[in-house]
Amino acid sequence: MGIGLGPFNLGLACLTEPIAELDGVFLDSKPDFEWHAGMFLDGAHLQTPFMSDLVTLADPTSPYSFLNYLKEKGRLYPFYIRENFYPLRVEYDDYCRWAANRLGSVRFGTTVTEVHHEDGLYAVRTGAGETFRARHLVLGTGTAPYVPPACRELGGDLIHTSQYMHRKAELRAKRSITVVGSGQSAAEIYHELLAEIDVHGYELNWVTRSPRFFPLEYTKLTLEMTSPDYIDYFRALPEETRYRLEGQQKGLFKGINSELIDSIFDLLYQKGVESGDRPVPTRLLTNSTLTSASHEEGAYTLGFHQDEQDKDYEIRTEGLVLATGYRYEPPAFLAPIRDRLRFDGHGRFDVARNYAIDVTGRGVFLQNAGVHTHSITSPDLGMGAYRNSYIIRELLGTEYYPVEKTVAFQEFSV
Repeated sequence: MGIGLGPFNLGLACLTEPIAELDGVFLDSKPDFEWHAGMFLDGAHLQTPFMSDLVTLADPTSPYSFLNYLKEKGRLYPFYIRENFYPLRVEYDDYCRWAANRLGSVRFGTTVTEVHHEDGLYAVRTGAGETFRARHLVLGTGTAPYVPPACRELGGDLIHTSQYMHRKAELRAKRSITVVGSGQSAAEIYHELLAEIDVHGYELNWVTRSPRFFPLEYTKLTLEMTSPDYIDYFRALPEETRYRLEGQQKGLFKGINSELIDSIFDLLYQKGVESGDRPVPTRLLTNSTLTSASHEEGAYTLGFHQDEQDKDYEIRTEGLVLATGYRYEPPAFLAPIRDRLRFDGHGRFDVARNYAIDVTGRGVFLQNAGVHTHSITSPDLGMGAYRNSYIIRELLGTEYYPVEKTVAFQEFSV
């Protein structure tokens, strides 16, 4: 039983479909597959190549591959001629929909309300009154948009980046807009809003608590950290060391594409030339932690602390975009089986090397949400097929898809 249908559990559904020994069903409360539709900006693309699709790195011959999708859509040769192996974000979403529509094991519009453990099986109950029973669960409910404490219960019409495309028109009608946060989503939104700043006449701010606008580190030896070799190394470290590294490694998967950073600078330069003696009405501020927020008379007053200078300041803005990322919260439907799940000293799931989180070590598996145990491999699309191959081996007791043990040239352990 898979609960939640993001790319990772959808990939598991694709990879288990041809296995006669496995009988699975995958449920999701959404009416259809959706993957970050609020961030389908023109030209936005994945930060991983097309081989990080649902299946290829586990089974290059699978009919659910991205290349087969392109062939069926009549776009294989245009994609080849394009010579850019990073699929468009909207294209990847369409690919996942295509795969989901070919599977008989996925059911959308089905909300899980409770999970119990009865007679050696997990009983999964839905809002429609159905009960499914399975020996194993694979959780793929994903992460939810994170709103900083200062902005909770704030009121007004602030938006999270996950809503940007749906509310872009109302945002551009504001006289001032502030983007709070960093990372790829913040940069993409700032770049688009900056390109239209003359058309709509708003003031535009981008504020981040990071000391600078960090580029995504994408060199090849660093990419070897998305490997089974690094998982083995990281998982064996003491818990406190792993948590310290989790905070230090955000730039390895949450940074900004370096080409986009350069495009932002070039656009700022262009706007400066075009504006002549008038300054471009935009500000970029780093080292600034959001400490307070209030809303009245159609505007927000945001309080920030400049960490390096140890100074407080305020920004008043009509439009507010929170590029504050996503956080994982254990689903409420797991409450009845909480005593069967393992937690670490920080209260988060203690994810075993085989991705299990239950006391038996092979009953409940977790997709994603394991940066504190499996490092940057946890959210990486390219490692999804590897993790699913590993989980399938645990379900079957045999290795249906080859599970790589070592791929890196460098040694992480001494």
